[in-house]
Amino acid sequence: MGSKDRRETIEKKLNTSKEPLKGSELAKEFGVTRQVIVKDIAILRAEGKDIIATPEGYIINSNNRNYIKKIVAICHKREEIEEELKIIIKYGGIIEDVIVEHPLYGEIKAMLMIKTLDDMERFMKNFKDAKAEPLSTLTGGVHLHTVCADTEEVMKKITEELRVKGFLIAE
Repeated sequence: MGSKDRRETIEKKLNTSKEPLKGSELAKEFGVTRQVIVKDIAILRAEGKDIIATPEGYIINSNNRNYIKKIVAICHKREEIEEELKIIIKYGGIIEDVIVEHPLYGEIKAMLMIKTLDDMERFMKNFKDAKAEPLSTLTGGVHLHTVCADTEEVMKKITEELRVKGFLIAE
């Protein structure tokens, strides 16, 4: 299969999949390296495809719903990450990303796409297994999240609980 056909097939798979597709699994399926898949995804993005890379794999951004989106400024300790994420998802919020401001590189953004308790538990397990430092370590705990909610009322509940817990930086 040529590279153009492979990219078309990858795009079709992404459009029909309800779950993220891992680059390593795509590589195995197509008999290429993961780096070839990374290049294919970059080319698809350059062609205007809205593909998001999450910790769980690649997905098409199917943000067809009319979500309320808000960027919230947060500050907390490393051991409070799970509590922060639970507050957002328990009301049905979606944590799209995490953003920090680096003095040299500027804005650093990582896609999370945490929608459910299962997503959050998988993220926390991967976080602990990797023994990784959160991006907010670079900024003393300060970071941003793009949060989506179905309604303004849900968004208010999320931000109010984050404020009460002392996580929300004053708006």
